[in-house]
Amino acid sequence: MDRLEELKSKYASVLTLVKSRGVRLDHLHVQDDKLVMQGAAPNDAVKNQIWDEIKVVDGSYSDLLAEISVDSSLPQPAPEEVIYTVVAGDSLWKISAKFLGGGQNFPRIIAANPDKLKDEHSVIHPGDQLRIPSGE
Repeated sequence: MDRLEELKSKYASVLTLVKSRGVRLDHLHVQDDKLVMQGAAPNDAVKNQIWDEIKVVDGSYSDLLAEISVDSSLPQPAPEEVIYTVVAGDSLWKISAKFLGGGQNFPRIIAANPDKLKDEHSVIHPGDQLRIPSGE
């Protein structure tokens, strides 16, 4: 296996995240025995996600040179789906307040879970898993 393929394999989870979060990858090659990754993320949050994943793979990242800038003209990635597991004492109001900026937004949780919730009288139980819509 050549060095490029070896490093691409090592950093596969980073490259998968790059692709899924809409990062434009301008260069990916080996130079001085290091993987050189240059590109642009659509926002700071995505840039930070990429760096977090790099650190998970190898905290020293001594075999990687990553130059990731932010280009806000790139298409923004779709929000990641959040799955929340209900705990004792939860209500749709409380969950909505936690994730959606206010309890009054609980109908959005109902709408995102038509297979589990019919209306505001639907009962939730500890262990239930609910999709939480984007906070936007």
